[in-house]
Amino acid sequence: MQRAQPRTAVIGAGISGLTAGKMLKDYGVPYTTFEISDRIGGNWAFGNPNGLSSAYRSLHIDTSKHRLSFKDFPMPRDYPAFPHHSQIKAYLDSYADAFGLLEHIEFTNAVVSARRRPGGGWLIEDQAGNSREFDLLVVGNGHHWDARWAEFPGTFAGESIHSHHYIDPQTPLALTGKRILVVGIGNSAADITVELSSKTLQNKVTLSTRSSAWIVPKFLAGVPGDKIFKTSPHLPLSWQRKMAQLLVPLVGADPTKYGLPAPNHRLFEAHPTQSVELPLRLSSGDVIPKPNVSRLDGATVHFEDGTFDEFDVIVYATGYNITFPFFDPEVISAPGNQIRLYKRMFKPGFDDVVFMGFAQAVPTLFPFVECQARLLAAYAVGRYTLPPTDEMERVIDADQQLHAGHCTDRPRHTQQVDYFVYEHDLRTRELPAGMKRAARV
Repeated sequence: MQRAQPRTAVIGAGISGLTAGKMLKDYGVPYTTFEISDRIGGNWAFGNPNGLSSAYRSLHIDTSKHRLSFKDFPMPRDYPAFPHHSQIKAYLDSYADAFGLLEHIEFTNAVVSARRRPGGGWLIEDQAGNSREFDLLVVGNGHHWDARWAEFPGTFAGESIHSHHYIDPQTPLALTGKRILVVGIGNSAADITVELSSKTLQNKVTLSTRSSAWIVPKFLAGVPGDKIFKTSPHLPLSWQRKMAQLLVPLVGADPTKYGLPAPNHRLFEAHPTQSVELPLRLSSGDVIPKPNVSRLDGATVHFEDGTFDEFDVIVYATGYNITFPFFDPEVISAPGNQIRLYKRMFKPGFDDVVFMGFAQAVPTLFPFVECQARLLAAYAVGRYTLPPTDEMERVIDADQQLHAGHCTDRPRHTQQVDYFVYEHDLRTRELPAGMKRAARV
């Protein structure tokens, strides 16, 4: 069933906002994208003047181009297997140009406030001081910009930065000839640790981890690993994880082989860390492995194994909070990075707001938001209808157990999603079921 096309506001012109806009345009839905910056790309706009990008100068994508490409807009053939952030930005620029998305974007005009109207829809107040009414709100402001810091007893006398603000060894701090502690063991922590431990910088680099992590290579037999392995929606994910865990000895994923603490989880019960160089730096003595920090005491940092050392700088690579600065937190928020969304998109009880990209999609993000955008557009024009609220709540619990029930209890895993299972579910079950519901209305 077709209905009147809703006036739609999209918050953000990063990956999620661009993809949402492209699909809304395909379906003829009038929309306006509000972007705080003067450019598109969000997190992939290195040096973004909005200060929200976490891209560092040496950053390369951890997902190969084969898995990262939009299905309707492949990456250039001449791109390397793991493109640099500048190439990802150029790709997004080409995407926006190819589909005429720039004309819908109001740059340097952030949404200051989004308030729900009593009869439905939203009152949007923007940075320019305008107030406008919209029938549908699409939230795509990202979840890798509000830095989350680890909290340890005591105080540190040196300098501390979050990986979000790290650019290179000279920016924002001069990190040469320093005693540096990196806290965390995600992909950013691994990259920054490797970069700062180069002997040319004359640093003493220590890596501290609370939970440790399995370290997987980017290539297997000369081929990007994510091109070889693909989960199947037709087999239980628990079986597939167990089969993958049998490969631990073959791919050198055990961090204890390099002096790191044993993980407090099995492979794929938390995000593995992708790094070719970190095991080499640890094995070469260029990086000193340590367990979690127990307390801070001036320049001295104490660790849970009873050892201690002195440091000049601590780099916290400890993740991000999911934050919506334009919503009244009493209405919509994500405490502890928990937000209940049906199919990771729809908040029960709110039929006029859709969330895009708020998931840790494994192994790829771009096609994930692309399949979400298809559902968004069908919903906007009335071809797809949501189930009753009680059914939505039941499915949220079931999906959470399916995708993240096996994960460790950490904020970074609350939004875990297996892309292949998710995409298959939306394409073969959820969208057809929603179209049948719409036909009955």
